[in-house]
Amino acid sequence: MTRVAVLYGGISAEREVSLASGRQVIAALAESGFEVTPIEVGADLRALLVALDPAPDVVFNALHGRFGEDGTIQGVLDWLGIPYTHSGVRASALAMDKVAAKSAFAAAGIPVPTGRVIDVTALAADDPLPLPYVVKPLNEGSSVGVSILREGDNRRASVAENWRFGTRALVEEYVPGRELTVGVMGARALAVTEIAPRHGFYDYEAKYAQGGSHHVIPARIHPTTYDRALDLALTAHRALGCRGASRADFRYDDTAGEPGRLVLLEVNTQPGLTATSLLPEQAAHLGIGFPRLCTWMVEQAACRA
Repeated sequence: MTRVAVLYGGISAEREVSLASGRQVIAALAESGFEVTPIEVGADLRALLVALDPAPDVVFNALHGRFGEDGTIQGVLDWLGIPYTHSGVRASALAMDKVAAKSAFAAAGIPVPTGRVIDVTALAADDPLPLPYVVKPLNEGSSVGVSILREGDNRRASVAENWRFGTRALVEEYVPGRELTVGVMGARALAVTEIAPRHGFYDYEAKYAQGGSHHVIPARIHPTTYDRALDLALTAHRALGCRGASRADFRYDDTAGEPGRLVLLEVNTQPGLTATSLLPEQAAHLGIGFPRLCTWMVEQAACRA
């Protein structure tokens, strides 16, 4: 029987999401007949190393955010020689660094929003881009810390004053239209989902609260755009060197009619596996149940160094 240790929790801003993902994964793997060891990860790395001794056959990495998704834990597992799910050090680190990832996408011919990195103190003084624009941390996920500033918005100084994500921020043009996402399993792009938040934009609450958003799968968009989104998601997966599963998030500006402008926002190398998550929903749409999805991830596990 394959022994699988599930790492979940962690110390990032996405801890609660990871806990929810981990609980679902633990149940699914047990249902599939694996010998499962849950390991709730905290700040003590030594405790984690003890929990991984003796080494399991595979680590299922259900961590999200910094230290779990940015190449840190991947490097530890490579050092220990324990096969693990999802991407390795390089792809994980590259995807979490939004500026570096954008450079990789642009080099691969993938359209991305225009933008630049600024010192956060400059945000308090003036608008760095024409309104509307988006302000986001350089290396957080799940829309943590993201703000959209629009015409007549007086929150710019407040966003700068309350910034808790280092001294710099990424500012990008706001692309109107729809939110789309595409899951990738290995060499296969799954489907295109349109995400319609109940209120505002697709922020942390909309992503993980029950009823926070409405998912339309397959997305009701122009067939040319649908196929292009699939192709771009797979191209982005390969451009970063991702392994296992990933999820590409897009904005689709169809305000002037279809087919419209499609731009890639980011690639998530550790897609959420909660009850409201998009990758499992797309897999289920194609007849791949959640236990089978988790089993596939275990089967793809490897040391990535």
